Amino acid sequence: IQRTHLSHNMAKEVASYTDVANQIIKLVLSGSAQKRSYERLSNFTDAIGNRVSGSHNLELAIAYMYNAMSQDGLDVHLEPVKVPHWVRGEEGAEMVLPRPKTLAMLGLGSSVGTPPEGIEAEVVVVSSFEDLKSRGANVSGRIVVFNQPFVSYGETVAYRAFGASEAAKLGAVAALIRSVTPVSINSPHTGVQDYQEGVRRIPAACITVEDAQLMARMAARGQRVVVRLNMGAKTLPDADSFNTVAEIRGWQHPEQVVVLSGHLDSWDVGQGAMDDGGGAIISWEALSVIKDLGLRPRRTLRAVLWTAEEQGGVGAQQYYQRHKANISNFDLVMESDLGTFAPVALQFTGSPAAQKVMQEVVQLLAPLNTTRLEPHGEGTDIGPWMQAGVPGASLHVEDDRYFWFHHSEGDTMSVQSPGAMDRCSALWAVVAYVVADLQDMLPR
Repeated sequence: IQRTHLSHNMAKEVASYTDVANQIIKLVLSGSAQKRSYERLSNFTDAIGNRVSGSHNLELAIAYMYNAMSQDGLDVHLEPVKVPHWVRGEEGAEMVLPRPKTLAMLGLGSSVGTPPEGIEAEVVVVSSFEDLKSRGANVSGRIVVFNQPFVSYGETVAYRAFGASEAAKLGAVAALIRSVTPVSINSPHTGVQDYQEGVRRIPAACITVEDAQLMARMAARGQRVVVRLNMGAKTLPDADSFNTVAEIRGWQHPEQVVVLSGHLDSWDVGQGAMDDGGGAIISWEALSVIKDLGLRPRRTLRAVLWTAEEQGGVGAQQYYQRHKANISNFDLVMESDLGTFAPVALQFTGSPAAQKVMQEVVQLLAPLNTTRLEPHGEGTDIGPWMQAGVPGASLHVEDDRYFWFHHSEGDTMSVQSPGAMDRCSALWAVVAYVVADLQDMLPR
């Protein structure tokens, strides 16, 4: 009986935020904050462009956000970290035989370069890791082209991540990986790749779906396919960077925090508007909206704009190491890194008791039509906290188109919509504010 009583009280407590949730939603959807997150994102990405780990552009991006959030009246500080510094350099690829053709390509993050004269070799086309292994001795001295079908990003990305080392084990001289995307208009998609310890490092690049399929058809006809690859890629010593942190301090328990986050770095193509400019901006915008309404929660709201996420959550790992001693004060960690298209639901990881609370919190999102709570909060940057037992949340959006543009020249402001971003910002603000203001922290 006591438990029922408690959950009834909790439901009542959460429901008491209906008015404030409606105020937040109204301010963003039809008030003075309407279209603001979109404007902020376009001002930022148009001014800075892309911003890869270790680059001058990323330094400019951090300075830009530090100034913008400070001018917005938030409490802002920078926390120093060391980040990888890979440089693409000049690059290009062409098919030499059976006919000359330029191949659109992008070197993969952390790849080594080719010798200055490039690499010219016969191609062996494979459709899977199993297919690669079955070619055995035929791989030595060749360039391996992976023409794996797109199943899902989570599954297919293994070819981008591990293709080079798997090919090198059999003596390949380079690896060209079909871009991990369900849709292509001859667009290469970059990303990070991982060399295995103790395996020779060979150059790795992604090519387009169309060119991978073309070479597969040629090879199936028994034609000899030869490719020339040039890559000036190199890895420089680790660079200095920062996680950018903005806060509204809690009035009652300032030491307890709700984290809202997105990552500020991107790949060195496109504008990084979708991945993850949008997630970073809505995390700032949520604090802005709460401040504009003169609200101040019991606990601290902390927006963190991570650095070097694309290299494997590098800035976030160092943030976790620095703050984990304080883990009992982390109430909820939130990350948006799958686009800021129209929101569908909140994804959440936490104890059954915490899920009950969040189930009530999402009911406040009725005006946005996003009252569903789904399992599994996700995000590279909040992963360490969730693994250690801190509740985590992420934004589920209409992301069918996300991987069309992901890590490519197509990730620009043209894929963003002001209305969808407003709805993401409103959802983010309501959830963060209410959780930060409830009497109790989320039960672990």
